[in-house]
Amino acid sequence: MTELSVASLLFLSATLLAVGLFGILTRRNFILLLIAVEIAMNAAILNFVYFAAFAGTPGGLSGQAIAVVLVGLAATEVAVGLAIVLALNRQRGSINVAEATSLKN
Repeated sequence: MTELSVASLLFLSATLLAVGLFGILTRRNFILLLIAVEIAMNAAILNFVYFAAFAGTPGGLSGQAIAVVLVGLAATEVAVGLAIVLALNRQRGSINVAEATSLKN
């Protein structure tokens, strides 16, 4: 198995973050917006795991622990997001992000 250099991993992580931010800024569909947030969070998880292993912590366990917490946070975010999508779809009949402000009342 070959090891990734720091530069190539940072490029991969920056690419994931850029794709996620592009999706967050341009998507109007709520589900696609949630997917874009997940992609951006995966960039952060990748950085935590790699740099914990790169720093020489035993087994990279500190980065893996943070990654597990972030995966749990992502699952919670998806559950709440899908609940909002269902409520928006029931109320308005579409999952357009621009119509999400109607849920304030």
